[in-house]
Amino acid sequence: MMKHVFLTGVPGVGKTTLVKKVCDALVSAGVSVSGFYTEEVRERGRRLGFDVVTLTGDRGRLSRLGAQSAAGGRECRVGQYVVDLQSFESLALPLFRDMREGSKRLFVIDEIGKMELFSQAFIRAVRQTLDASSCSILGTIPVPKGKPLALVEEVRSRQDVKIFMITKENRDVIFDDIVSAVQEGLKNTSRNGRSSALLIGSERVRPSWRSD
Repeated sequence: MMKHVFLTGVPGVGKTTLVKKVCDALVSAGVSVSGFYTEEVRERGRRLGFDVVTLTGDRGRLSRLGAQSAAGGRECRVGQYVVDLQSFESLALPLFRDMREGSKRLFVIDEIGKMELFSQAFIRAVRQTLDASSCSILGTIPVPKGKPLALVEEVRSRQDVKIFMITKENRDVIFDDIVSAVQEGLKNTSRNGRSSALLIGSERVRPSWRSD
């Protein structure tokens, strides 16, 4: 029984843009949504790193170009970016706790990637949320490259996960399919023993593409 939907694709193809558009459509249909997405930080056209942004607009540092790790702390580096683990966990982890204790039905995780996976607490929280009966996940995962990421491979192999491969060729036409899949996943979850059907208008929303 499918519950969760994940998007994958090469960097910059538009996964985050699609996640935002799907969330907008679902919120308009009355679905309660929580979670976070990852956003590039640029200055004069140069990418300096990444921030984590919650769906309510709170922002925290995920990584910075050539940044120094905290004194005495373990350096978590992906390429030329140093991950600010404390900043990431302080913003992301409470969202998981609030999700389990509250009434939100859809949880957004953008993304489950190398930077985020330095956090063991994040890994545990993702697994708990995947196994929860009361919510669905709309998330993003990277395409396989180099050494496999254990949690990403777990997501790929789960029977309750549907994965969409996003490309420049299909990103303009796949929106409705993703919304329908998320709707199906929500129907297969239970909140206080109940499930509900969702109706979203047939008008197509065409995303304005940017790199993710």
